[in-house]
Amino acid sequence: VGNSSVLTCSPKSNITMVTWKISPEVGGLCILGYRANENKTERINCSDSMDWKFRPDQDLALEIRQVGITHEGNYTCEVVAPEGNFHKTYHLTVLVSPRLILSCDDHGNPVCKAATGKPAAQVSWVLESNSTPKEEGHVNGTVTVLSKFTAHSTNMINTTCIVSHPTGNQSKSIAC
Repeated sequence: VGNSSVLTCSPKSNITMVTWKISPEVGGLCILGYRANENKTERINCSDSMDWKFRPDQDLALEIRQVGITHEGNYTCEVVAPEGNFHKTYHLTVLVSPRLILSCDDHGNPVCKAATGKPAAQVSWVLESNSTPKEEGHVNGTVTVLSKFTAHSTNMINTTCIVSHPTGNQSKSIAC
């Protein structure tokens, strides 16, 4: 989320036409087209965040600026050339890094929250805990995972929560 993504399309010599067909999982079809004989581009139902990386007569790549969850879906580039028609399809999956929040509950137990990540994060503790993480799904497709540390002994001074996620791992320690 928030980064730019560039999807390339195989360059062929003497292209006649190039079409990017974007089918997001949410929302309607977007089409970016280019006709070489007229050196003309066309946009149908596309947001401003999606456009050619450069001029399509020089580069057929599509750039998505400020990628968001709504950009998830299929992206197909179709090239028409004298040698034939060529297709390349991408499936874009957007990852959202969770926020690690570590606190103490009213009973002095550490509580670790991996807030609004996509996909759901894995939450674990440095020392063994018989905690069962609870997941809460959100409308935008993100998931919050909550884990409460339950110690076998009460001699704990410092407890560390580890959040594992495809966007990177995080850890924090707390003394409750």
